[in-house]
This record gives sequence, structure tokens and C-alpha cells, in this order.
Amino acid sequence: MITLKNLVLRRGVKVLLDNASCTINPGEKVGLVGRNGAGKSSLFGLLNHTLHEDKGDFYVPPQWRMAHAYMALHDAGAHDAPARAQALILGLGFRTDELERPVNSFSGGWRMRLQLARALMCPSELLLLDEPTNHLDLDALVWLEAWLKRYEGTMLVISHDREFLDAVTNVTIHIHTAQLTRYGGNYSRFEDMRAEQMALQQSAYSRQQDKMAHLQKFIDRFKAKASKAKQAQSRVKALERMEKIGPVLADADFTFEFTEPQNLPNPMLAMSDASFGYPPPDEGSEPTVIVRNISRSVLAGQRIGILGANGQGKSTVVKTIARDLQPIAGEITEGKGLNIGYFAQQELDVLRPADTPLEHMIRLVRECTAEGRLSGQPTREQDLRSFLGNFNFTGDQVKQSVGSMSGGEKARLVLCMIVWQRPNLLLLDEPTNHLDLATREALSVALNEFEGTVMLVSHDRALLRAVCDEFWLVSRGGIEPFDGDLDDYQRYLLDMAKQSREAQRQEQRDAQRNPVAAPVAVPEQKAKTAEPNRSPEQKRSDAQRRQQLAEKAKPLKKELEQTEKRMAQLAQEKSRLEASMSLPLSPADLAHNGKQLKAMNDENEALEARWLELTEAIEAINA
Repeated sequence: MITLKNLVLRRGVKVLLDNASCTINPGEKVGLVGRNGAGKSSLFGLLNHTLHEDKGDFYVPPQWRMAHAYMALHDAGAHDAPARAQALILGLGFRTDELERPVNSFSGGWRMRLQLARALMCPSELLLLDEPTNHLDLDALVWLEAWLKRYEGTMLVISHDREFLDAVTNVTIHIHTAQLTRYGGNYSRFEDMRAEQMALQQSAYSRQQDKMAHLQKFIDRFKAKASKAKQAQSRVKALERMEKIGPVLADADFTFEFTEPQNLPNPMLAMSDASFGYPPPDEGSEPTVIVRNISRSVLAGQRIGILGANGQGKSTVVKTIARDLQPIAGEITEGKGLNIGYFAQQELDVLRPADTPLEHMIRLVRECTAEGRLSGQPTREQDLRSFLGNFNFTGDQVKQSVGSMSGGEKARLVLCMIVWQRPNLLLLDEPTNHLDLATREALSVALNEFEGTVMLVSHDRALLRAVCDEFWLVSRGGIEPFDGDLDDYQRYLLDMAKQSREAQRQEQRDAQRNPVAAPVAVPEQKAKTAEPNRSPEQKRSDAQRRQQLAEKAKPLKKELEQTEKRMAQLAQEKSRLEASMSLPLSPADLAHNGKQLKAMNDENEALEARWLELTEAIEAINA
């Protein structure tokens, strides 16, 4: 086992661990959690021998082989290495035509995936994973979870993805106030136990009541208006989870909220036969089209999660709506007064490394003034300093260059700039990549209180569950509503991955042998089973019973037929209305059509609920 006894660990003058003790048993899957800067990565450095303890005892069994992202591959197991390497690389989202490309031809995020594949490739008794999910899409994340569940050695993982930790860990070690506290169970169990402990500390608990009342207010507000839709119910469960761990959330040192938007155009925007992609690299070249022929509207108050495998075009769609890219074809008509807040997947897309947070805010004021987008925001330098302070940029930090900041600090600065602009449409592309768990929870709370529209791309399933009421699936060059929740989507991903693997195996088999037409097997005719002898009275009784059931089901079937007919009519009316909203219209006409569309959606939701009730009743009669 791994033992740490009375351990002292320093980085410079900062004491990260002070007489800390803990044990990790063979085969345990451990989630290492704590605030940014608490010492999680430094403890990994101790385990992989790049750092040394300043005091105390530290022991790892010397015969244990260790895997982390920077180890040599000499012991990878040569006999089946190519096959295992290919399975790992494909599972993490690479395409078969990329297997022979040089590593330096990939972006930083894809190279991080390759480092992860290196770690998983090597046989080991101890696996250390530091933020393995940061550069993964949801499909690769689902695959990684399945792989780690089969891993037989001891694993320690640092992650800010609660659902990932819940799926792959059975022990949680919390670094807090330079101590190591061990909890039996995954991250959710850790939160439950810690919330109970904090609730017992009455003095601390009383100070949290205002924050908890605020949290309870928006939970109650949402639950009161939530429909029976599967996605909405999934969101209710996520909020109930937040309600349960209220003391933990209230203890967070960082919270924020979005200012109420000045207006809410409806629809926010309308896409008419729009195609998304990238312009031609030079004259005479064709543009690269990724998503094509999209006609959809985004309404006020919608909370849309954008799903899709890597490379299908999620970020391209978001960038185009954010005006960073132009549509390749078609039109995007914006509602009057649309004010977009955009969080780019790479923070440096909107940040300047040489500038300070204060300089970013001053430049933002100038840009909004020039564009006529000021709506009561604070603009004096001292006001901007105070505003930055709300996002934990205090003192000399407001004059620190962005290039020297951590990923989490950059993400907080982008959030600060978005909140200051008072947007009514939030476009968030992987906003949690560098956020710790406490800041992720703060973002989740703030998004739930936001009165405008949210479009969210994220591999953080807890955030998607807590924020989104509906999902769009970007796949095979199109965008369609995904009729289900994240559990359904996860099953869909696993099914697609299985089909892909089977197709690849079949291709390999076909390539290894010349295809020979196999004889067609003729199925054997089954002998007809004679019906048992039944008396005339039994036959009459059965016929009467069938007649009674048919009479009972008749009115239900008639209502079901009328319901289906009305649903079909609504679908046609909705299509016509959405098509008209894609055309150039006056703001008044757009707003009128938006109200009609909302009424149609409400009626359709009620019809769907009744359709389910009727089909269940008819099935019960038939049974």
C-alpha cells in the first residue's frame, strides 16, 4: 500500500502539507480533490518522484510500475502493442486516417490526448491521471470511463468533473488546510459526508444561511415551472443535488451572478438555410463546409446543450453565431437588441497575453461605447477595479499580465468580461476546462439564475444536466433536436462506438482474405403447432371478452387518433412559422411569430403528455 505519515511538503515558502497522514490500499481508485493551489499536482510530483518530502515518511511499493503521461514505452508489451495502441487512439477520438500523421501536426489539445494514450498504454500497478478530461469531448470521455473501470491497478486521479469522478473512483482524498482527509466513496458521497460535517458546525452553518436561501430560491422557482420533459426532470434532479449539498456550495470562496439583461428579443436569432464552416485558404479554393442547410430559431429563455462527437462542428456553429466566422451560405438574422456573451474554448481567442485584467476591462468599455452597447455598466477605473474584485482579482492582480496567469484565472477573467456586458444570449464553448469544482458550481448557480438564453457546449455532464432543458445534436453535417437526456446520449455514444468498432473489424477481416460468397442458408420451415381443442362455450366466452375490451379501448383509440392528427398539424404549422421567421421580417413581426411559436411548443408538450397517457392505457387494456 501507499503510506504517507506526518508528511510535510513545501513549494517555495508555501506549506502545502503539514504533518499530513493517509493510506491508499492496492486496487483503490482515488479521486484527489481540493481547491486550486491546495497541492494536488504537487502530491502527484511526490508520488512520481519529481518532488521530495521535506519531512515525514512516504512509501510506495518499489515493485509497482507507475504510469503517467511522461513515462517511457519500453515496457509497453511488444507482442500486441500496435493493436492496443490503435484501440486507445481511436477510442480517444482520432480517425483511422490520422494514425500515421506526425505528432507535431496536431494541436495542443490533441497532443494532450496522445499523452493520455501513452499513459494508458503501459502496463502498471499505479496510474496517475492529472485532469485527463480537459481536452476530451463527451464521446471520448465516455470511452475513457469504460476503460478506467476495467483497470485493475491502483489509480489516483485529479479532476474537476464530478460525474467522471463518480464513475471511476471509490475513495476520495480531500486536501484542505494542509491536511489529507480520506473519505470512503466517490465524489458525490464525499460531498454528502462533508455537508453533514459542516452542518454540524453551527457557527459556520449560520453564516451560510443567506447564500443557501439564495440557492433555495432559484431551485424552487425552476422546479415550480419545470415541465414533464425528460431533460427538464434531469435538470430538477441536478438542482435537488445542489440543494442537498448547500453547505458545501455556500462555503465556496467565489460566487457571482449575471445582471438582468436590458431586453430579451424573441427570437434571439433565426438561421435560414445556413451552412457553417471555414473560408477558403486562398483564391480559387473552395470553403470547408462542416454543417449545412440549417433553418432553426433560437428563442428567448431557451437553454440549449449542444451535443456531438469531436469534429462534427459544435464549436464552428458557436463561432459563427458569435460572429467570429461568417456563414458559408444562407443567413443568420439577429433579433433587435441581441447582445452576445461569448466564452471561447481557448480563452486566448478573446484575451491578449501581454495585457492586464484592468487593461482588458478598459478596452471593453471603449469598444462597447463605440458600438453603442453601454447599458448602465460601471465605467470608471475604480468601478472596474471593484468589478474585477468580484471575480477575485484584487490588489496587484489587476495589473498582472494575462499571459502569466493560470488557466483558471484566465477563465474567471473571461467570465468577468461577459458578465460586465449584460448579455441576453450566452454562447459558452467548454467554459469549465480550467475551472475548479467550486467555481464550476458557482457558474452552474449563476447560469440557472440568468434570465436570457444559454447555448452550451461542454463535456461537463453535471453542468449540462443542471443548466439545459433541451439538446441539439450536431452530426453528419446537420443539426437535429436530441429527444432524450444525457443518459440516453451516453447510451447512443456507446452504441455508435460499438458499431464503429464492428465496422473496423469487418474491414480488417475483409482486407485479410478474399471475400467468398457464402451459401445462403435456407431457414427451416417450422411445423405448424396444432391449436388445442377448445369447447364452443370457451370460444364464445373469449369472443365476448375480446368484444368488451375492444369497446373499452375504442374511445381511447379515437382520442389517440385525434391527438396524433393535431400533433401532425402543429408540426406543419411550426415548420411554416419557422420558415417564415428565417425570412427578413420587421422586429414586430418577428416578436409576434416568436410568441406564436412558443404557444405551439406549449400545446405540443401537453399533447405529447396526453399521447403517452393514452398509449399506456390502451396497452394496459390489450395486456
